[in-house]
Amino acid sequence: MRLTWAQPEDLLAHELVQSEAEGKDVSGVLDRWVAAGGDPTPRVSGASEARAERRLRTLAGVLLDELDATVAPPDPSQPAEWADLARLVGAATVVRPGRDLGERLEGAWTGRAAGCVLGKPVEKIPRQGIEEILRSTGRWPLDRYFTAVGLPADVAARWPWNRRSAPTSLEENISGAPEDDDLNFPMLGLLLLERHGFGFTTDDVAQLWLDQLPAGRVFTAERAAYRNLLEAYAAPETARLRNPFREWIGALIRADVYGWTAPGQPLRAAELAWRDARLSHTRNGLYGAMWAAALAATAVVADSVEAVLDTASAGVPPESALAEAIELGRRTGRHGGTLADGIDELHRHYGHLHWVHVLPNAATIAFALERGGGRYGDSVCAAVTAGWDTDSVGATVGGVVGALVGVQGIGEEWSGPIAGRIATSLPGGEQRIVDLAARTSLLADELRRTR
Repeated sequence: MRLTWAQPEDLLAHELVQSEAEGKDVSGVLDRWVAAGGDPTPRVSGASEARAERRLRTLAGVLLDELDATVAPPDPSQPAEWADLARLVGAATVVRPGRDLGERLEGAWTGRAAGCVLGKPVEKIPRQGIEEILRSTGRWPLDRYFTAVGLPADVAARWPWNRRSAPTSLEENISGAPEDDDLNFPMLGLLLLERHGFGFTTDDVAQLWLDQLPAGRVFTAERAAYRNLLEAYAAPETARLRNPFREWIGALIRADVYGWTAPGQPLRAAELAWRDARLSHTRNGLYGAMWAAALAATAVVADSVEAVLDTASAGVPPESALAEAIELGRRTGRHGGTLADGIDELHRHYGHLHWVHVLPNAATIAFALERGGGRYGDSVCAAVTAGWDTDSVGATVGGVVGALVGVQGIGEEWSGPIAGRIATSLPGGEQRIVDLAARTSLLADELRRTR
């Protein structure tokens, strides 16, 4: 078995990109790696097919440790500690949850599940491949779940479905939401809050991962942090050591539940998400989690997607690369033109980054929410069509719009196949969405009582 996102020779190429983005001088390390015969090109899938020679693997480990030990130039616009972050971000007005909170929470869970399932079959497929699949099956522009019916053999060979998802996530075979890390993590966050309350620590998050989360169902930054935990490192070192994925999307996908349980309190939600995210992420990876939590906290009480975006955007460090990505996405979504035109604009800015990086995906989320205007189908379809981390952006966008419109507003064509069920690889097995929503509502009530 070839374990991805873990081998030193695969991590190094990604670390060169990440370290350079942080302002480190990587030229010496790069020269030594190339001179030894190493490949400096990051792999899209996370791992090369060939096994590296032992000497290259050893050298890659040495170079990774050198880069980890190199101190990046200080950047006060992108702090790591909450006290510094809280001084930079806006303290949004607290809005009292309305009487329809339960309906909104059920819509949030359902919307997240449906958006995730929509994007699962085409995860890792670039936007050109997604468009070709859709056109060849008569479904361009995307307006419902993907199908393999009528898919020409040559197109299927050129753009193969995600192999784990094709049996469970196409229109012809969806029966409840299948297991996915984008759905495991909100469930895990719910359990965290039930066990430890709103005063939980990052160490509590780490212990819950070790107790409940199968190691084989974590990826990129989470896999690196999990490995560091097993080697007895503590946060925030778990986010920094041999972890070139520390500004990717992983922490963002874990954050929704911190917003759903803090309705109308986006800054409080952002701080909860920060405590979770620092286990595995830094800089824009942290800010992505804070933003997603603020989106969720606002969506369950707001009346429009514009209000959600305005409020959540104020909770991001204003000079950060994430703030720039969000603004680009929003501006592009407002501009009009065809969907393809908008996606082209996003790719002009972020097409050079890996498909799991937080910046293109945050831009896509903002773009899809702005363009979708609170319409569930339009929003999740725009997110998935962009072709980066399709299931993750579909899930986040789906959760926001689902919270805004409730289950009825999502539409039977999307909610029906989900059938109110989400499978999971966490202990306890399949969960009912009504139960998840009820547990979330109880926690929201608890936070209101203790505020």
